[in-house]
Amino acid sequence: MERAQPSSDSPTRDSKSPTVLSIECLKGSSKADEWTGDMLQTGDIVEDLRIGSSIFVKSPFKNGRSGVQKILHTAFRAKDTSIFVRVRRGRDDFAELQACIVPNESAGKKQYMLRSIDDPNYAVGFLDRTESECFELQASRSARMVSALTRNRLQDGYVSYPWERRMQELLSVPNSSSFLSLLLLPKASDRAASRYNDLEDTLARANAWINSSQASGVPIVFMNIQTESLLTKISGETASSTVNAGSLSDLANLANASLYGFEDYHGVDIGVVRAVRLWYAPLGGEIPIEIKIQESDTKLGFAISRTEEGFIYISSVIDGDENAPSSRSGLSSLYKEAVAASRLLVVSRVSNQKVVPWMVSSTGAVRCFDTVSLSQKLSLHRHAKVPIFIHVLLWDRSSVSISVNQTRLRAASPPVLPLPPEVQLARHPNENQVLPLPPEAHDGGDRPETRTLERDTAGELSFRFHQFTLSSNWV
Repeated sequence: MERAQPSSDSPTRDSKSPTVLSIECLKGSSKADEWTGDMLQTGDIVEDLRIGSSIFVKSPFKNGRSGVQKILHTAFRAKDTSIFVRVRRGRDDFAELQACIVPNESAGKKQYMLRSIDDPNYAVGFLDRTESECFELQASRSARMVSALTRNRLQDGYVSYPWERRMQELLSVPNSSSFLSLLLLPKASDRAASRYNDLEDTLARANAWINSSQASGVPIVFMNIQTESLLTKISGETASSTVNAGSLSDLANLANASLYGFEDYHGVDIGVVRAVRLWYAPLGGEIPIEIKIQESDTKLGFAISRTEEGFIYISSVIDGDENAPSSRSGLSSLYKEAVAASRLLVVSRVSNQKVVPWMVSSTGAVRCFDTVSLSQKLSLHRHAKVPIFIHVLLWDRSSVSISVNQTRLRAASPPVLPLPPEVQLARHPNENQVLPLPPEAHDGGDRPETRTLERDTAGELSFRFHQFTLSSNWV
């Protein structure tokens, strides 16, 4: 009976192949240089080790990997961690590595690996293999390289960042952003506030607000708009009238809904209000102004008013009094330039606090700052002889008069954000400022001499209206 002979084409394993100490690549280098011929690779056969200047061992190694680990442990405890490794690749191809001995905590106690001196990311360990297995690994280098490329994944993580220092040093107003926005809640369509107008209505009101602001002379430009989801508890008629978001089939009904509801695990009806946040920016950025107070000052020399949209602005200044605080600070000159440019000189901050409108309630009321309380605050500055720091919105940075006093400012105004390409701007041939379209924002460029000032004295949801003339609001 004849024995079947193995085919010459099938791979055979030499059972008599000697066991050798081989390299196992644990961590790749920063540039994957372990796949080049100059660095050690998985499957390389270790020929000799030189630790410091006193230990030199050659192949074959007594007790293989475990024996070498004892040698590495002894050297590490003696603080002799410099090691030189020479390996063989194939029959007569050699490579070398200069490394240091470091603990391999993932392998257990008293286990060590070698970390490259040239690239600390590259680390190798030792493994007992037969010589034939090493040759097979060396021959499969190309296939293993492709497999490593397939398995490779980009790593991410968290890095610390000096937020406090950056917010102090790099912002024009420390710890306060230069971003301006208005949050508009959907308008209630009934007195019980159980039903709300749809999302399109909120978007239209945001559009009307910024167009009206620009038409009144506020130097701002549209930047972006987004919806914000606000959670609230609902019940009764409100819960029954909202769009239900209980299944995927209901998603189509949510496209234009400003309020929808769902039930949580405890059976509580939760409402999601879709508000709209409108982002805008000043055409020329913000500029800080310091108004110094002297003992002889009996008035500041300017009046403040508020637009229907909620912006505080300088409505008038004293002419002919060069010793007034408004004249000394350059505020009067800047006001005259704003008038010449058919713009309002809008106050954006007082004592580094933003005073622009920031929210529209579900009743349609704009939440903004009261001109009467602001006048009182400015007058208190004058009585206490404490300097006033305000910021105003610019329409064109190149038109700022050099007379504006900025000697005691903490930091310069930040760079102006570039306008998006969708914003259409028109430059008049004989003026050095940019005006937003449409041009019908001003009829002849004249502003009415008397405005109705509105004072919010009843909180967020309601307004009381008082009639003031501009002359009564001087500070």
